[in-house]
Amino acid sequence: MRSVEMFSGAGGLAIGMGNAGFQHEALLEWNKHACNTLRENKSREFHHATHWRVVEGDVRAFDFAKEVTGHINIVAGGPPCQPFSMGGKAQGHMDARDMFPSAIHAVSELRPEAFIFENVKGLLRAGFASYLEYVILRLSYPELVKEEDETVEDHLSRLERAHTGNTYEGLAYRPVFRLLNAADYGVPQKRERVFIIGFRSDLHEEWSFPKPTHSQDALLWAKWVTGEYWDEHKMARADRPQLDTKMKRRIDKLKDRYGLLIGPDTLRWRTIRDALVGLPSPVEGEDYWASHQIMNHEFRGGAIAYPGHTGSEIDEPSKTIKAGDHGVPGGENMIRFYDGSVRYLTVRESARIQTFPDDYFITGSWGEAMRQLGNAVPVLLAQTVAESVRQQLERGHFRMKVA
Repeated sequence: MRSVEMFSGAGGLAIGMGNAGFQHEALLEWNKHACNTLRENKSREFHHATHWRVVEGDVRAFDFAKEVTGHINIVAGGPPCQPFSMGGKAQGHMDARDMFPSAIHAVSELRPEAFIFENVKGLLRAGFASYLEYVILRLSYPELVKEEDETVEDHLSRLERAHTGNTYEGLAYRPVFRLLNAADYGVPQKRERVFIIGFRSDLHEEWSFPKPTHSQDALLWAKWVTGEYWDEHKMARADRPQLDTKMKRRIDKLKDRYGLLIGPDTLRWRTIRDALVGLPSPVEGEDYWASHQIMNHEFRGGAIAYPGHTGSEIDEPSKTIKAGDHGVPGGENMIRFYDGSVRYLTVRESARIQTFPDDYFITGSWGEAMRQLGNAVPVLLAQTVAESVRQQLERGHFRMKVA
């Protein structure tokens, strides 16, 4: 199936969608460092990347009608999230970096069967409720564009009238949105992101978000009831952490809920330790490409823990990998060990936590590479959502052929 992706960044969504069976006809991205990463992996003949057409520049200047030929099944992307980020100025549609209008324009121009858009949790803040409604209605009726002399509020009112009436006959979609935690889908990271999925209304597709496959309960069970987590990592009992009183009460409640012989019916959350299996611990000055053929695994010193900057526990999913201010990530990008020591994650370790494959190279300095990863969609989460959408589209194509 053919796709176009906007705001591609380092390629997490692109790889996940490629794994799900989509072939991107164009990857649009303005950041030169991210474009370097996309092009570098294309030149290295990374799987899926060999077909990528990387377009560097302002997406608002891209002529979809001229540059994209043939039918496009899906439009995807992560519109820049700074207008909605908890750590940003949170100006929403007043922020010039808000790229939802460009995403909606692409849908209007390409008329895909479906779209997948991803954004930060901050989009769901109460202060953005009316703007989220506006975005959803704009995606529902992408041809009802805002007129030059029309305010956002007046445009929203016009969209609401179209939505509640029965006279609109143009291009329409049926979008839904949900906050997903990447850890619930096998990503070793507690990363909450909003996904907006829409199917073209004339297809009459019924779809819902894929159910979570992993859970915190199952991780706790594997650690403190069966012990299989520690056994899997060959950790002696003396090296395992001790349960505190609060956690003991929680484990007792788990036993009461599931019964000793049953346990949770999901897979367990994956941890940093799970993600790093097979990677040697980095040592300052060692060349891991020369010795182990491992890319992006250079040691980074200077990690210090202090309140609010404590790192991620090695036997838990990582905290959200973040881009950081000016490309300098914070405490979320450190591992914390049981002796209280911390160290920064290498680029390769962060890529593993974001479920990028080991043969995918992230270009740039440590800070720039971490910024790219902090902005990326986890590959496995992208793949899970995209596979569900593709399967629904394929079922629809089959029904059309039979009819």
